[in-house]
Amino acid sequence: MSAEDLEKYETEMELQLYREYRDVVGLFRYVVETERRFYLTNHVDLDVRSADGEVYFEVTMSDAWVWDMYRPARFVKNVKVVTFKDVNVEELAKSDLEVPTD
Repeated sequence: MSAEDLEKYETEMELQLYREYRDVVGLFRYVVETERRFYLTNHVDLDVRSADGEVYFEVTMSDAWVWDMYRPARFVKNVKVVTFKDVNVEELAKSDLEVPTD
């Protein structure tokens, strides 16, 4: 596979992922962003923890969709993320659920 073929494949995968996002965003209530992933979910708990003087975050989600073009199944029943990096949780407003049409 040439570099051009690989780039074309990745571009098509990203477009397919965006289309899936556009189709499912209206099913979810929250957006959760971590340093590694972007999630849509209907239930999220964020707990701040500390151990040995270090602060970390424990994020638990259920009924989630994960933005990851390399996953064969993006719908996830339960997710638990533990991270020392920032976590952003936003509740989607109804106007946020309207994705512009092409």
